[in-house]
Parts: sequence; structure tokens; C-alpha cells
Amino acid sequence: MIGVLIGIHLAKQGFDAGRIGAIVSAGLAGAAFAALLVTMAGDRLGRRRALLILALLGAAGGVAVAFASDALLIGVASFFGMLNGMGRDRGASSILDQAILPSTVPAEQRTGAFAWYNVLQDAGHAFGSLLAGLPTLFRAVAPIGESASLRVAVLAYAFLLLLTAILYRGLSPKVETTAARVRTAVTPEAKRVVTRISALFALDGLGGGFLTTALLSYFFYTRFGVDEQGMGLLFFGARVLNAGSHLGAAWLAARIGLVNTMVFTHIPSSLLLLTVPFAPNFTVAAVLFLLREGLVEMDVPTRQSYVMAVVRPEERTFASGVTSLVRLAAWAVAPAFAGLFMRGGLLGAPLVIGAGMKIAYDLLLYGAFRHVRPPEEAARAANSPR
Repeated sequence: MIGVLIGIHLAKQGFDAGRIGAIVSAGLAGAAFAALLVTMAGDRLGRRRALLILALLGAAGGVAVAFASDALLIGVASFFGMLNGMGRDRGASSILDQAILPSTVPAEQRTGAFAWYNVLQDAGHAFGSLLAGLPTLFRAVAPIGESASLRVAVLAYAFLLLLTAILYRGLSPKVETTAARVRTAVTPEAKRVVTRISALFALDGLGGGFLTTALLSYFFYTRFGVDEQGMGLLFFGARVLNAGSHLGAAWLAARIGLVNTMVFTHIPSSLLLLTVPFAPNFTVAAVLFLLREGLVEMDVPTRQSYVMAVVRPEERTFASGVTSLVRLAAWAVAPAFAGLFMRGGLLGAPLVIGAGMKIAYDLLLYGAFRHVRPPEEAARAANSPR
């Protein structure tokens, strides 16, 4: 919801693309800082307690963004509230989710568990995209202007984060790791693998930072004049396609492997994205964008499953944290530059740059990790008839 609305909300406040990009970057920088803290101390603080604190900070930041009108104040609130203009993932919270999830299923069901986790997450993304139409609904039923209706919608976003805090309080104590595991040092082998793959994830994250939902929303709004309701429907369709693709990814990974699934679905999605800035009208652009969204998220459950598979259980918070952190840091850098390109008249440049970076990432990932198999794939290969 906030990923779709924040660009329009800030534009209605009179901010140009450069300031919007900087504010989105501030929110992602806050998410990256929170991810660093969770990686270093999340298990010691307690996973349930950390999730609760993150939700409360996000809700407080949303309230501040709704009422502030000064760019600096909004930027500070975005940082401490970890305002996520990406429109997906919650940074530090997802680090803890990913560390918890593998312990709930056997190894051969791990990718499927991550697929369902992402299906449910994208179901929330889809309904959140529909909720981006709330300002239009508010204006239809109450005598309020555009700016006021957008502020109320941002307050609704803050309320939803407050609800997640209530849900986190009900998590079982079984989500915590043991004291002995918290103190266990990360092995040099795990550090080498995480360092190599994190460098590649940083490149992918940098490309993704040029493609935040906030800036894509701003692109469609400025280029084609699409309103909040139309934008909400577009991103609802995108998130529905994202959700379905996760289950397809789990099915495909069981047959061709995690790395192959990550790469061979991601490259076509980037090629589709390259065509969107050159679409002659919104209908064509929307079709190309939705085709891209049907493929782009297939690497998410496979990537999460792969990282959790190549480290020991007690190293999972570390691996999840570091790989998520580099992505968040890269996301935080890119929107400010994307906003400058847009302000300079190159409205479609972020889409072209982001897609190009993602293709480079896929090629490098395949070259570096196609022979590094998770345990269940190595076992299948060893037991298969020659």
C-alpha cells in the first residue's frame, strides 16, 4: 500500500522527483540499519521481541509521515519508521522470518515452505495495492481534498503495522534459537559463501533500487496520467502474479535446481521490463509490466531457500541478515539517483538501468554458483542412476 501511495502522496505535497527519491532512500536506509542491528543482535535480543519493536517503529514512522509537511522531517520519520518504498519485503523482519522458517519443515520441503511464505506475503502485497485506492474512496464519501485523503490513507498504513505488532505478541517461544546456538561462531566456510553471494545480491539490490514501487508508480502517474485507483489495480494484478509464481518456482526448482530457476526466470523478466519505457500507451505498458511481474519473483523463494541451505541452522540469522542487509543498502542508494534521472527528463531511465543491472547479476550468479548445490540436490544427484 505505502509503496504505491508514497510517491503520489509526496508529489501532492509539492515535492519533485529528486526529493521523493531522497525520501524513499531515507526509508530504505533505515531498513538497512535495522537489518544490521537484527543481524548482530536479533537472536540475543529475542526474535519475537525484535519483531514487535520493528512493527511499533514502523507504525510510529507512518503516523509521522502522514502529518509532516517538511521534507527533512518526513525523511527522518521515513528513516526511523523504515518506510519501504519497494512495495515488498520489510527488511529486518524478513531476516528473522527466514531464519525461523527452515526449522519448521524437513530439508526437502524447505523451498515449498518459502514458496508459501511468499505467496501469503504477496497476497498481502496484492490487497495492499487495492487499498491504494482508498484516497479515491475517501473523496467519494467525504468532503475532503486529495492531500487530506492521502494523509488518511497513510494513517491506515500505520494502523496495519500496529496490527502486526499485536500478531507478533502471539508467536510461540519456539521461534527463538537456543542460548548455545546464539554464542556459536560462524564458520569460515559460511563466511566465504555468504560474502560471495552477498556481493552479487548487492548488484541485484542496486538494480532493484531503481525499480521501487514508489518510483514505478510515479513513472506511470507522470507518463500516462494514471490515478491512485488505476495504480492500485495495476499493482494488485502484479502482486497476484507474483504470488502464483512462487508456487511455480518451487515446482520448477524441484526439477531443474534452485540456481537454474533463479537465473532462467529472472533474465526474461528483465528483458520485458526494458520494453516498458518504450510502450506507446498505458495499456501496452501495463501488459508488458504484468508479464514481467509473472516471472520476476520466481527467484525469491528459491534464493531464500538456497541461502538457508548452504549454511548451518545456527548460522541462518547471520546468513539471512547479511544477504538481506546488502540488498537493503543497495536499495537505499539507488532511488535518489533514479529520482535525479527522472527530474532531468529521463523518466524511463531507471527502468532501463535497473533491468540492465539485474541481467548482469543473473549472469554472474550462474557463473559463480551453478556448481554449488544445496544438500537435497547433492543427495539427488548422488542417488540418480548414471
